[in-house]
Amino acid sequence: MAEANAASEPIGIDPARVTAWFVENLPAVAPPLHFELITGGRSNLTYRVRDDAGTRWVLRRPPTGTLLSSAHDVVREWRILDLLAGGPVPVPPVLGYCTDHAVTGADFYVMTHVDGIVLDDAETVAALPRQHRRAASHSIVDTLAKIHAVDTTTGPLAQMRRPGSYLERQLRRWSRQLADGGVGPGPVWDVHDLLTRHLPAERWTGLVHGDFRPGNLLIGPDGEVRAVLDWELWTVGDLLADLGWLTTTWASADVIGWAPDPADGFLDVDTIATRYADTTGRDLDDLRYHQAFALWKLAAIAEGVAARFRAGTMGGQDVDVDALARRPAQLAEMAREVLTGRGPG
Repeated sequence: MAEANAASEPIGIDPARVTAWFVENLPAVAPPLHFELITGGRSNLTYRVRDDAGTRWVLRRPPTGTLLSSAHDVVREWRILDLLAGGPVPVPPVLGYCTDHAVTGADFYVMTHVDGIVLDDAETVAALPRQHRRAASHSIVDTLAKIHAVDTTTGPLAQMRRPGSYLERQLRRWSRQLADGGVGPGPVWDVHDLLTRHLPAERWTGLVHGDFRPGNLLIGPDGEVRAVLDWELWTVGDLLADLGWLTTTWASADVIGWAPDPADGFLDVDTIATRYADTTGRDLDDLRYHQAFALWKLAAIAEGVAARFRAGTMGGQDVDVDALARRPAQLAEMAREVLTGRGPG
């Protein structure tokens, strides 16, 4: 991920008040604190925080400005990281959260800084030795299988299990986000209707990350996944939704701008899917639908991303807003092609 230049007052941060919160709530903080906005994110704002002793943390907060209801709930994200801490799913240790908006205008949470490589472009891929890229491919799939093995039938996660179809709830949620965001008739709504008509039955229910892909993982130089990041969309639901998302973003650089390339030493997407099936014992009969749904959800997210950048709430990151505005229709058409069997699946 690219990084913005450090600034004394980065957007979304009140340095004096956040520093006071750190000193009061975390051990051995050595002010002053230095804040770097980690750019490349398209949802919540993420900062690397460093004190004068060289200790590093990561702080997450929502975008600035007016937000859609139920979106960008960073405290909910903190809760799942706290629940998973110490278990088989690698996550960054969380240190605390704040719901006092007087501190910096929004909820935020702080976690330990974990060193690792985020695979999201050619530059970051170059940091992962080629001989370990196959191992990284294996570790990514195996980490997803660990997430899907988390027990959601007992304890706090059992309270998240809801009757009915996860996909139906997701279609309602994202269509509500589209409506609240003022998105009118067009390709994204057309594909929503198509997905609604072809809804498959839900067969495997468990912990769903919601945005599981290499760009949301920290990977060591040996290829092992060190931490799973960006849990904003987690829920208990249809497990194949995560695999549909992973394979869709893995299959083509046209989807999110970069994808693992077998020519660079990564496994191909079919091998990724097969390893998941072999590891979990689940068949992939409905995977094409989940891949189409992933593309449609990306289209819905792209509508919100474009709106946030037009409103200037994403920290001044340098992006082509016109290109962002075109993405929803492009992704919706890709979803239609996958669902109707005309595109790759």
